[in-house]
Amino acid sequence: MARFTVDLTPLRRNRNLRFIFISGVITRFGSALTLVALPFQIKELTNSYIAVGAMGAVEIAPLIIFALWGGVLADSIDRKKMVWRCEVGALLCSATLLSNSILHKPQLLVLYVVAACFAALDGLSGPSFSAMIPRLVDHEELPAAMALMSLRWQFSALIGPGIAGVIIATSGVKTAFGIDVITYIISVAFILRISSVPPLKEGVSISIKSMFGGLQYAASRKDLLGTYIVDLSAMFFAMPNALFPFWADQIHSRWALGFFYSAGVFGSLLVTATSGWMKHFTKHGWAITFAASAWGLCIALAGTTRSLWVVLLFLGLAGGADQVSSLCRSTLWNQSIDDEYRGRLAGLELLSYSVGPLAGQLRAGTTAAITTLRTSVISGGLLCIGIVGFAAAKLPDFRKFDLSTNHFAVEQRAKRSHQQDEK
Repeated sequence: MARFTVDLTPLRRNRNLRFIFISGVITRFGSALTLVALPFQIKELTNSYIAVGAMGAVEIAPLIIFALWGGVLADSIDRKKMVWRCEVGALLCSATLLSNSILHKPQLLVLYVVAACFAALDGLSGPSFSAMIPRLVDHEELPAAMALMSLRWQFSALIGPGIAGVIIATSGVKTAFGIDVITYIISVAFILRISSVPPLKEGVSISIKSMFGGLQYAASRKDLLGTYIVDLSAMFFAMPNALFPFWADQIHSRWALGFFYSAGVFGSLLVTATSGWMKHFTKHGWAITFAASAWGLCIALAGTTRSLWVVLLFLGLAGGADQVSSLCRSTLWNQSIDDEYRGRLAGLELLSYSVGPLAGQLRAGTTAAITTLRTSVISGGLLCIGIVGFAAAKLPDFRKFDLSTNHFAVEQRAKRSHQQDEK
């Protein structure tokens, strides 16, 4: 069993990682409440599929712009400073949602503006956070560290939506937003205790040229390109989260809305808890391809039934498949990209797993409005399978990626070994 159990060694050894883990568990719990409360409030104000899906649309542009720029900043300035400053910005956003929810007539425009601000802050902080982890842990412990980073999110995301459903039903969205504000305050306190993570070299210049340098590097590596395309496709076509409030209503299970959000997280948590096998696994290209296809299949199957428990089962299986893909992608990225490009590439990684879900919300909502909710879910899952298979067939460098033989991964192992010997 030890071979499969999640490896907690990095937490025991690394003080910085412990603070990051604790901070994440707390702040992600609050964010999980807002994740449910924000679209629920939009639904209550509008009762419109498209209005809820539009929340994803308003987040796309700021996320793209600030993720690309945040990647440049992550390679240019202290990554810790970027993270805690953006966390303070998110705190102010949550406080705005709380203030708006207390009004006699909450303003819909405020909800969209704050959603866009959240996306911009995620874009700025995400690259610095992702690029910070490989600097704070040993190279050989990166797979275990990334599994732990997933675990910190999953734990909070699992219990958060379920509790959010209860809180919203009994106390309203204002209580959910208020708790989120408190969690951000605690999170900032922990992040401030993390060691500084300045650039190893002088850092790249903060310019458009530097940003395009990162894009050119990513385009030159077909293995990385494949991970971005597969993840974007899976999330764009088969991410039905915007439909959850309506889905719960249609199967007469409004009380279970929080479980729709947490079912996938439960599946991913089980995979993370048994992720010890990642230390010995190397064929990440094939694993990502099959896992992303399994995600699409499970989402499509969830759309074929009106049984609450069968829907939740397939959503859970989909979450497990997605987590296999996520862990393999994280390992591929973190063990084959040079630190000089890590921030800018982390910005692209953020876009690959964030833009898809945001655009997917609009796709899912629009398709459901034109056809039916069931058609939107099933067609999205099937399209996901087709696009993932096509991308894998056209990008053999991605499909055949093996961590033990890939040129870039071998080079990074040698470089990190040399750096550790110098210490």
